[in-house]
Amino acid sequence: MNRVVHQIVVAGLCLALMPSAHALFHHKKKKKDFNLTANPLANVNSEQPDKILFDKAMHALKKGRYDVARLDLQTLLNTYPETEYAMRAKLAIGDTWYKEGGSAALSQAQSEYQDFITFFPNTPEAAEAQMKIGDIYYQQMLKPDRDPANALQAQQQYRTMLQDFPDSPLIPRAKQRLRDVQEVLAQRQFEIGEFYASREDWAGAIARLQTVADTYPLFSHSDQALITLGDAYATEAQIFSHAKLPAKAKAELVRVYDDRAAAAWDRVVTRYPMAPHVDDAKDRLIAMGRPIPEPTPAELAESEAEEGSRMTLKLRDRALLLVKQSPSMVRAARVGEPTVVDPPQTYAPQINKENVALFEAALHGQPLPGVGPNGTDKTAAAIDNGTAPPTPSQASAPLQFETIPDQGGSAGSTVTVVVPNSNGQSSSSSAGSSSSAGSGSSAGSGSSTPPASGAVADNAVVKPVGPVVSKPLPPIDKPAPAPDQINDVSGNAGRAQVYTGTTASGKKNKKKKVPYNSKDESSSRHKKKKGIDKLNPF
Repeated sequence: MNRVVHQIVVAGLCLALMPSAHALFHHKKKKKDFNLTANPLANVNSEQPDKILFDKAMHALKKGRYDVARLDLQTLLNTYPETEYAMRAKLAIGDTWYKEGGSAALSQAQSEYQDFITFFPNTPEAAEAQMKIGDIYYQQMLKPDRDPANALQAQQQYRTMLQDFPDSPLIPRAKQRLRDVQEVLAQRQFEIGEFYASREDWAGAIARLQTVADTYPLFSHSDQALITLGDAYATEAQIFSHAKLPAKAKAELVRVYDDRAAAAWDRVVTRYPMAPHVDDAKDRLIAMGRPIPEPTPAELAESEAEEGSRMTLKLRDRALLLVKQSPSMVRAARVGEPTVVDPPQTYAPQINKENVALFEAALHGQPLPGVGPNGTDKTAAAIDNGTAPPTPSQASAPLQFETIPDQGGSAGSTVTVVVPNSNGQSSSSSAGSSSSAGSGSSAGSGSSTPPASGAVADNAVVKPVGPVVSKPLPPIDKPAPAPDQINDVSGNAGRAQVYTGTTASGKKNKKKKVPYNSKDESSSRHKKKKGIDKLNPF
C-alpha cells in the first residue's frame, strides 16, 4: 500500500514540474508572430497605430468589405499624413474601388489611380496603377459593332504604359492586352470596309481597309483586308476602262489602279505567306498577268509564328458571343510588336480628291500625281509593240480651238466647232451662216448637194449658231369652238335625256321632264319607298 502511494506522489510531482501544453503552444505562437521584417524601416515588430490601422484595412479588403477598408485607409491618411504607409494606402484605396466593380466604382478607381501616378510617378507601384487604368477600360470594351470608346481608351492607356514604364515587369502583359485591343479595333474597321465594298462605295472601302493594313498589321484577317482592298482598286480600273474618255487618259487611269491592286495582293504574298487566303491573292495576280513575288525566309518565319500563336475559335466561344457583350480576342496574335504610334489615317474624302486629281491630270495630258513618268513595265512593253497610247512623257498638245472666218465674203456669224477625226483626235473648224442679197436660198438647207465653202460638215459636234433663213411658219390654228353645254342625266336605257339647246330658228328647246320611278330612285319631293322596297338596291 505504501508503495502505491509513493508512486502516485512521484507522478504528481513530475506533472507539477513539467510546463503545461498550453504554455508551450502559446510560447511557440508568440515566437512565430515575432517577425523582425514586419516593419521594413525599423526591423522591429512594433505596435504602431498606423500599422495596426493599415493591417486592419488590408484584412477588410481581403474579406471583401470594401467600404470598411476605404474608411480605415482614409482615416490612416487623414490622421497620419507622414506615415510610411501613405503611398500603399493611396494605392489600396484604388484597389477597393477596382475590386468592387461596376461602372461607377471603376470610374472612381481610375481617378484614384491617376492621382497616385501624379503624386508618386517614379515608384514601381506607378506602373501597376497605369496598368490597372488600362484594365479598367479593357473590362468595359464592347463588341466591334458597338461603341469603340472604351477600346480606344484602353489602347491609349496601354500605349502610355509601354512608353512611360519600359522597364516594368508588367510590360509583356501590357503588350498582350494591347494586341487584344487592336484586334477588336481592326475588326471594327474591317467590317465597315466590307460593308462599303458590298454597297460599291469604293472610296469608303479603300479608306477603311487601308487603315487596317497600315495601323493593325497583327490583325487576324489582314490577308482578307488586303485582298478586298485590291479588289476595290481593280473594280475602279474596270470602271475607267468602260468610261467614255480619250484612249490615252483611259489607259493611264487603268494602269494606275491596276498597279495599286497588284501592290495590295503582292503584300499579302510577302507579308502574310502563311495566311489562309494567300492563294486567293496569287490567283488574282496570275489573272492580271503579274509575277508572283517570293517572300524572304524572315517573312515566312514571322508569318508562321503569328499564325501559330492564334487560338482556334471553338464552339463554346461562338456560343458565348451570343450572350455576352464583351468581344472575343481568341484570334488575337500572341507574338509580334503591337503598333504604338498610329500612322496617318486614310479618309474617304481624301480618296475622292485623289481620284479627281488623277482623272483631271489624265484628261488634260499632264503627269499623273504620284506616278512615275515612265509608267510600269507592262505599259512600256505595250508601247514597244505599238499597241498602247503614249505615256505622259510623250503626251501630245492639249486641244485648242481655232477661229475660221466666213469664206463666202458675206456678213454673217462665225462659229467655232470641234470635229473628231478618224484616229480619235479632235480638230477644230468653223462655219458661218448668212443669206445672200436676193438669193432666196438658205444656208444649211436639206439639199442633197455637198455643203459649199463655209458650210458645216455633217459630223460636226457643235452646230452653227446664227440667223438662219427658213420657210415661214404656217398660220396659227385657232381652236375649234366649244360645243354647247350638254347636261346628261344617267338613268335607265328607256328614259329620255334632258337636253337644252337652240334650234335652227333660234328658239330655245324646253326641258323635257323625266318621269319619276319610285322603285329606282328616292327623292324628298316624291313619296319615299316603303316596306321591302327600301332594302332592294335595284
